[in-house]
Amino acid sequence: MSIPRLRDYRGPALFSYGFRPFFFFGSVYAGAIILVWLPVFYGQLFLASAFSPRDWHVHEMLFGYIAAVIAGFLLTAVPNWTGRLPLQGRPLMLLFSTWVAGRIAVSISAWIGWAPAAAIDSVFLILLAASAAREIIAGKKWGNLMIVIIISLLAAGNLAFHLEAHFSGLADYTARGGIAVVITLIALIGGRIVPSFTRNWLAKQPPGRMPAPFGRFDAATVGASGLVLLFWVVRPQDRITGGLLLLCGGMHLIRLVRWSGYRTFADRLVLILHIAYAFVPAGFILSALGAFDLVAPSAGIHAWTGGAIGTMTLAVMSRATLGHTGQRLEASPATQLIYAAVIVAAIARVCAALETDHAGLLLAVSGIAWAMAFLGFAAAYSAAFWSLRRP
Repeated sequence: MSIPRLRDYRGPALFSYGFRPFFFFGSVYAGAIILVWLPVFYGQLFLASAFSPRDWHVHEMLFGYIAAVIAGFLLTAVPNWTGRLPLQGRPLMLLFSTWVAGRIAVSISAWIGWAPAAAIDSVFLILLAASAAREIIAGKKWGNLMIVIIISLLAAGNLAFHLEAHFSGLADYTARGGIAVVITLIALIGGRIVPSFTRNWLAKQPPGRMPAPFGRFDAATVGASGLVLLFWVVRPQDRITGGLLLLCGGMHLIRLVRWSGYRTFADRLVLILHIAYAFVPAGFILSALGAFDLVAPSAGIHAWTGGAIGTMTLAVMSRATLGHTGQRLEASPATQLIYAAVIVAAIARVCAALETDHAGLLLAVSGIAWAMAFLGFAAAYSAAFWSLRRP
């Protein structure tokens, strides 16, 4: 995963690689906005956003935090795919500044107006998609253009979120649409990196069952998931949708079992990838039960968002940061505590939807654990982000 070549860079270390500013400030933002969201949820704090409090929370997690992580991953992966030089220095600063401007604009959109805020907020993902497309096309890596399509869908979904929230009062369809795109991205990319990293580690261990490589069943699972998630976006409470969600959940479970995750307990950097992916089928199954009115619909949503997305992004950020700064691929005690905290946060949030009598306490536990995980990540890895010195 090393970048093949670099410019003679002499600027701030933070803007030497794409992962540095976006992973650091993305994780800080993820932890901070939950600490803001809790008092907002309890009615103790009011936002200056044109969004409803719920929509602000959903938007800033989907198109604020997750967009930053995707940017950090993409800007570091594209040079590996293409062999071209990475984005550094002023161009990277400019791209990062559009992300920051979007976060500020959304937070004060009640003052500046929803339309100017939407325009400012839309710039980042559009520039990210254009930058990735330019590099992939210049490198003639046509097979990687799928990621540009997915980023473009996120960009369109972000603008649609603003429009639906303004004209309908709540952004229901576009919130589900954003979640669906990110879960599809995890199914696609996670379905390649989880078995790949698992195989690399197991190859050094005693002989045993190896993970199945990406094949026809995986392609069918990803394709079916994309289609079923589209049904879920449009008709989340339909019984047919529920049946299809249940089927997809089973397919993802089979996929997970085929990756031999039970053999990876000794390597927490690999194990956490399997745990993160386990929340994908959990989200499908809980969403299916929600469609049948057996559990609250939010249980499945938070299995996907807090569980699959939250845990997978921390797993990928920690592994990528260690690899690209020349450190050993080992989960330190601090990293393991970060992983434990995000798992607690996800489980507590799902349980809050299932056990409404204790929802207040469980929400507080979830929010505090989430903030500990992401702010802890920013603190534990800060030297890797802010220093060019390699260990």
